[in-house]
Amino acid sequence: MNTASPYADQLARTPQSDAEISVLGRRTRYWTYGPDDAAVTVVLVHGYRGEHHGLEPIVAQLPDARFIAPDLPGFGESDELDGPHDIDGYVRWLREFVTVLGVEGTAVILGHSFGSIITAAAVARGLKTPRLILVNPIAIPGLKGPRPFATALTVGFYRSARFLPERAARAFLGSWLIVRGMSIALVKTRDKALRAWVHSQHHSYFSRFASKRSILEGFEASVTRSVGEFANGISVPTLLIAADRDDITPLSANRALSAAIPTASLVVLENVGHLIHYEQPAEAARAIADFLGDS
Repeated sequence: MNTASPYADQLARTPQSDAEISVLGRRTRYWTYGPDDAAVTVVLVHGYRGEHHGLEPIVAQLPDARFIAPDLPGFGESDELDGPHDIDGYVRWLREFVTVLGVEGTAVILGHSFGSIITAAAVARGLKTPRLILVNPIAIPGLKGPRPFATALTVGFYRSARFLPERAARAFLGSWLIVRGMSIALVKTRDKALRAWVHSQHHSYFSRFASKRSILEGFEASVTRSVGEFANGISVPTLLIAADRDDITPLSANRALSAAIPTASLVVLENVGHLIHYEQPAEAARAIADFLGDS
């Protein structure tokens, strides 16, 4: 699908490059945006079944910052992990990634959705960063989310794929109807052009996973773990950007998460759900700029 991005012109004015490095013995592809001499560098960790493109709308709003956006192992153009695609595995990968690039301790870490769990766990376990930003944070496990019937259907869908051979599982998990149904369920904007673009993004990038193993292991991690379990270990200044219509994590859970992290501040965006990065990137960017303003 070739629906035009509403953020394309802004992004086109941002310097970009791409490269690959070996992390834990496997290939990680990553993209760099913004000036090399920027005062602030931010490492972006995308959500489940996403890849680096998903956070570009936020990048486009902050042209003076430098962003490093990898594809998570097993998704996009990065190789799978040798071991399980669980939180422990992704934390090891993230810590090695920032170490290899030489930005540990200086780069701000930002995680969206599933990426919020990975980044929170990494920081709680010793990853050095001056600040942490969590967009659409998963404050409680997805299995305890606000829509139990929809959650049960989703869990059943993914777990049933375990019994399919690789090729059939990939076709089943990447079905056009399944992807469109997910997209319709998550999008909240009434802007028809924006809705069409969000759907096109999901159809373009939502099924770029390496194997049945990576997507199913990642799913289990995404619905059984949460930022909340790592809250006590986070001591750096932390920004939570939550949505009032998030179907994955209720706002009440994010308010509780903000209270559980002593150094946290919470910004709530209205009339948006779990797709802040697509539907309200300018509002998210303003919150990020304010948070980083004294860096």
